[in-house]
Amino acid sequence: MRQSEFKKRRKRLMQHIGEGNIGLISSAATRTRNRDVNYPFRQDSDFYYLTGFNEPDSLAVFIPGRAQGEYILFCREFDEKKALWEGAHAGLEGATGHYEADDSFPIDDLDEILPGMLENKSKVFYPMGRDSDLDHSLLDWINHIRSQSRTGIAAPGELVSLEHILHEMRLFKSHGELKLMRRAAEVSANAHVKAMQKCKPGLYEYQIEAEILYHFIQDGLRAVAYPSIVAGGKNACVLHYTENSEKLKNGDLLLIDAGAECDHYAADITRTFPVSGRFSGPQKQLYQLVLDAQRAAIEQIKPGLPWHFAHDASVEVLTEGLVSLGLLKGKLKKLIKDEKYKQFYMHRIGHWLGMDVHDVGAYKVDQQWRLLEPGMVLTVEPGLYIPADCAAVDEKWRGIGIRIEDDILVTESGPEILTSGAPKTIAEIEALMQAA
Repeated sequence: MRQSEFKKRRKRLMQHIGEGNIGLISSAATRTRNRDVNYPFRQDSDFYYLTGFNEPDSLAVFIPGRAQGEYILFCREFDEKKALWEGAHAGLEGATGHYEADDSFPIDDLDEILPGMLENKSKVFYPMGRDSDLDHSLLDWINHIRSQSRTGIAAPGELVSLEHILHEMRLFKSHGELKLMRRAAEVSANAHVKAMQKCKPGLYEYQIEAEILYHFIQDGLRAVAYPSIVAGGKNACVLHYTENSEKLKNGDLLLIDAGAECDHYAADITRTFPVSGRFSGPQKQLYQLVLDAQRAAIEQIKPGLPWHFAHDASVEVLTEGLVSLGLLKGKLKKLIKDEKYKQFYMHRIGHWLGMDVHDVGAYKVDQQWRLLEPGMVLTVEPGLYIPADCAAVDEKWRGIGIRIEDDILVTESGPEILTSGAPKTIAEIEALMQAA
């Protein structure tokens, strides 16, 4: 991502903040895995969205109209010894040179410098409640300023959620963001194809997971957007199954929900396919039903249509199909009204997608489902999950879990499926697996 993109975002944010006010946002922290080993560092999405700065122990400050510079970055000073052990880091010069901060200061000097920046500001925009250290420090700084009121210095009188502004900005993807998301989608779809070709009875779920991760990395994307779900047979009925430890059996389906991350932007794909390479009769019937529901939902991904239309379309198709197959009994409208389908389809149709796999952005505006607009990206992922111990249905359906998920960009002309590289029709899947 070019620095000019981050600069545009900061400019937009500061227009919302307004002169006479100040905005703050902190980086992610390093997290200890065990003893002296840390988890791999992943920058806070909001912080990275505004700065492109991929280091911990940092704080970005936005002061519209400040004569000495509106964008200030507090970060670690350059340390030759740290660079030797852990690799290069920006330091103060890099913060202003490469990352285009107007000014930079050592993070260790935060308590001495930042209170002065807060003086005589009316509002502080920051992500309240997300960083307890920042919460406590900010209150200490404000109280310190208040103690000087007799000198004519005023403390900020209002704290405002920065996320309300920032998350609305993040909901609409730029050309540069979509380029990264298309790359994440392409690599992820290719990995799903390789997993289908690799799959056969007798392998373990973790071996298929390894195939997926191998191709993510082989294609240059080392980060995963979320822990991969590789669920054979009845394990697919556990929505967030991540054990990935059981042997794959002939006659079972395999559900894979896995996506790579490209420069902090996620892909999210689910495919379900037969371990043996051919669907059984009952599997084929349920699979086609889920695919039909997904197609009906995707048809509702158009500018001007409310978010919930896609979910409602999937519910109607799935419920009607479950009645036709004998898994539900009753009249369609009443079954939908009473939500009887939820015993087999218990989640909603999808979620926003972007820097987080469950990305930010309001689903309702003024208590009404928001209308879709060009530049939004969301997933469409209907599913059916028939528990292995479900005595209410015929035995042939039990233990089958199916989900089909794609990443969809809303465009002026309708939906664009970013993840179309992963086959999903019955004929495509069987042909691919039989040819492997």
